[in-house]
Amino acid sequence: MNIHGVILSMKIQLYDKSKIEWDHLTFSNMDLRRLIIPLMIEQFLNSLMGMADTMMVSRAGEAAISAVSLVDAVNILITQVFTALATGGTIICAQYIGRQDKKESIRAARQVVWTVFVISMAISIICVAFRRPLLALIFGKVEKAVMTNSITYMWITACSFPFIALFQAGAAFFQASGDSRFPMTVSVISNIINIVGNAILIFGFHMGVAGAAYSTLVSRIFCMAVVFARLRQPRQMIVINDLLKIRPEGTLIKKILAIGIPSGIENGMFQFGKLAIQSSVSTLGTVAIAAQAMASTLENLNGIAAIGIGIGMMTIVGQCLGARKKEEAKYYIVKLSIISEFVIIASCLLVLALTKPVLFFGKMSVAGTQMCWEMMCAITIVKPLVWVFAFVPPYGMRAAGDVKYSMILSMIVMWGCRVALATFLIRGCEMGPMAVWIGMFADWTIRGFLYSRRYLSGKWMQHKVID
Repeated sequence: MNIHGVILSMKIQLYDKSKIEWDHLTFSNMDLRRLIIPLMIEQFLNSLMGMADTMMVSRAGEAAISAVSLVDAVNILITQVFTALATGGTIICAQYIGRQDKKESIRAARQVVWTVFVISMAISIICVAFRRPLLALIFGKVEKAVMTNSITYMWITACSFPFIALFQAGAAFFQASGDSRFPMTVSVISNIINIVGNAILIFGFHMGVAGAAYSTLVSRIFCMAVVFARLRQPRQMIVINDLLKIRPEGTLIKKILAIGIPSGIENGMFQFGKLAIQSSVSTLGTVAIAAQAMASTLENLNGIAAIGIGIGMMTIVGQCLGARKKEEAKYYIVKLSIISEFVIIASCLLVLALTKPVLFFGKMSVAGTQMCWEMMCAITIVKPLVWVFAFVPPYGMRAAGDVKYSMILSMIVMWGCRVALATFLIRGCEMGPMAVWIGMFADWTIRGFLYSRRYLSGKWMQHKVID
């Protein structure tokens, strides 16, 4: 077979062009831009707003920032549960919309709301009622001032769990119907409210961590209220009203949890893995800890836009599969993965160019600056080679219901490769913070290879999300 024949056979493996109705694609290029660009912007701005939020809290003192950092580690794990449930809602509703079954999409959305509300309320009540023993169990003995601030921050932010959970669910309904601009706008305004609230309550009223927590609570109430006010309007693709009349339907809830629980476990174990690695990094000294923390922040920034593309892919693939357009779903996975590759290359080069100015203004030590620069150079070389294969196509596969495979693969690779290798290199070989990234690069490579095999096998399409 000549080179042209080999290339052609590879294309057929990726997707069969002959089975796609090119004149009647589910998403035009304009539709893709309208869906994906707001998601990219939202992910990027949320990340920047989070950094600004942390910097403002740090002005309240070391005990305050330590408390917020400790409690946020728990809060992130909990919000991952809500994100997973919202993911289940996105996938199920997108498939019904793709089938043009508005009635069933609304019915499914109402069950998502009920499920999310019940679970988030239960978690909120537990965290408020048992905040002191929970924090003592998780973090052990910490300084009294840190524990006092942690308890305050915990109970206030725990009260916000139902609101952020319902907002994420509501945003998922808009994204499932192809409208990502509205939830992006609400999210950005909410972040601004949070920052302004921090400025007033922390600097104006000197409320410390309580001010930061109340600001978070108010911003999340705002998000939820605005999104659900919009969902009441009849012109929306998914209309949610008469909330008090929603009653649980076991069949639909089972479908939501069948996607949500594996996704939640995957996200949760991923966060636990990061905490395990951080415990090893903490043995390397202050300079290494600071360098690793800065490198992690910058690495997150250079990947955040591509994550937005992946989130949009769930809607796109979900609608295609709901319309029984399997080859078109595969086409969009390939197309968006290629776009993500270009985005990653551009993002990595941009962040690398900004690294030294950021380190300068961050007043890092000479040794810390050098460590961070070396790590960012390595990331800029490796990330464009393997990262997209590891993280972007899986969003499309999850939209097909292939969540258990993703959960199992992620847990095995995260703990068996990234955590184990990084821990061995740090504690056994005394390699320093670069060991974290060697472990991560190995994780990305193996993960990308296995997900690519999964895609080519077609097994990810053998699931049934909706009847």
